[in-house]
Amino acid sequence: MSAEQNQKVAACHLRRDAYLYVRQSTLQQVVDNVESTQRQYALRQRAVALGWPDDRVIVIDSDLGQSGASAVDREGFQRLVADVGLRRVGIVLGLEVSRLARNSSDWHQLLEICALTDTLILDEDGIYDPAHFNDRLLLGLKGTMSEAELHVLRSRLRGGIINKARRGELRFRLPIGYVRDSSGRVVLDPDTQVQDTVRLLFDTFRRTGSVSATVKHFRLQSLLVPTRLAAGPHKGEVAWGPLYVGRAAHLLHNPWYAGAYVFGRCRSRKQPDGRTCNERQPPSQWIALIRDAHPSYIAWTEHEMIEARLAASAKMLGWERSAPREGSALLQGVAVCGLCGSRMHIHYNVRRNGERIPNYVCYGRSRLFGAPSCQSMLGTEIDAAIGKLLVETITPMALELTLAIQDELAARVDEADRLRHQHVERAQYEADHARLQAYRSTPPTDSSPTPWRQSGTPGCAPWRRRNRSTSGNAPPTPSWSTSRNANAFSTSPPTSLPYGPTLTRRAQSANGCSRSSSRMSR
Repeated sequence: MSAEQNQKVAACHLRRDAYLYVRQSTLQQVVDNVESTQRQYALRQRAVALGWPDDRVIVIDSDLGQSGASAVDREGFQRLVADVGLRRVGIVLGLEVSRLARNSSDWHQLLEICALTDTLILDEDGIYDPAHFNDRLLLGLKGTMSEAELHVLRSRLRGGIINKARRGELRFRLPIGYVRDSSGRVVLDPDTQVQDTVRLLFDTFRRTGSVSATVKHFRLQSLLVPTRLAAGPHKGEVAWGPLYVGRAAHLLHNPWYAGAYVFGRCRSRKQPDGRTCNERQPPSQWIALIRDAHPSYIAWTEHEMIEARLAASAKMLGWERSAPREGSALLQGVAVCGLCGSRMHIHYNVRRNGERIPNYVCYGRSRLFGAPSCQSMLGTEIDAAIGKLLVETITPMALELTLAIQDELAARVDEADRLRHQHVERAQYEADHARLQAYRSTPPTDSSPTPWRQSGTPGCAPWRRRNRSTSGNAPPTPSWSTSRNANAFSTSPPTSLPYGPTLTRRAQSANGCSRSSSRMSR
């Protein structure tokens, strides 16, 4: 280090502390790139050589594993900037500019505060005084190059991802109902229960036309929906749980179920507070859209109809349509004001006998121009006229409609009952499999010194003598109660086995959906 650079360190700087900032971008770099971390810690000796006592060199390494693209989640950098502003820091040490910040706003904010508080900055190349024009210009160029370097790295990675996605070869997590075969192709899940549940979801929405009505149907029928675990010890396995509105909307919006390979449906934007916000893009701005890329659950035209219906549902309170609410009014959400063309609201007046009388009121001019309401009219005569018109219209088709509704209700009951039966069969298979595994892994209890691999293997004479009650060398098959209306089922381990799992089943719920659980006792 030159003498001119050493002259920048004055007594006023030595009276304050020296702050050494250490950072690595990812946890993998912390584990693998140990040399870079050691070089950053070695800057402590530079501060000691400049005149700072070793106990006054403060090391800030709480941001190891944090990206320098933003200062929002970096507590160590925020502490450094705060202490510089309080004139507690005489010099800031960092291996290079990219270790301190890779964002121009954060970097120039630090330079401005250092210039105001007469704080020096040291990197591997030398010492800089942000209050001097030449040093400030050089530090600014270094910060700009550091930010540009990060942009170039991201652009290269992003370009490779986009190029691969446009060919339809980019792999990512598949939606439930799809798996990859041995050759890597996307195929339908071989589990028929998963397929039937996904198809039932689309059939129910096709019939009801509402996400909330679809969720309510699954809840009333006590039907569960599958999801594939993405993390944890059971990663990749299928778990079953209740359907909720967000989950249903996510499945209905997904174009993969129409057999299309898509990429770029959402675009990420950074918020002022540092958080990332995902914005849904229209199909014309998707990066990749390849139709008929894999087997489908619905047609592409039906997917477009679902999107249009969901978009219309999102405009329930707009001008095009309003949401029907509870009440006896027949035209709620449908009536249009003949004066201004806006949707009319429903108000109910309660009489002394408790009867609720609907009133059709329009607030179009009041909401837009602050004028009085357009009009208000009693709904009893209107509903009577509408009811009479409906009866006259549907009377010739009443019998045919009744039969069709009866067939539809019977089909729904059969479908729900079949899915519940599949849940019971799955639980039965898993419990039977667990019992078989416990049976095979349980050692014998006799006092014979013969090892298990010699005398406990099925087919050996001692094993056959202990299990004469069973047929052949296979373990005894549990006796299951497969009646669909049974409230409980259980198995009892054979008396010849010293150990065996005990399977119990929870009581049947009121809506007819039973869940099974297994418990092994040794």
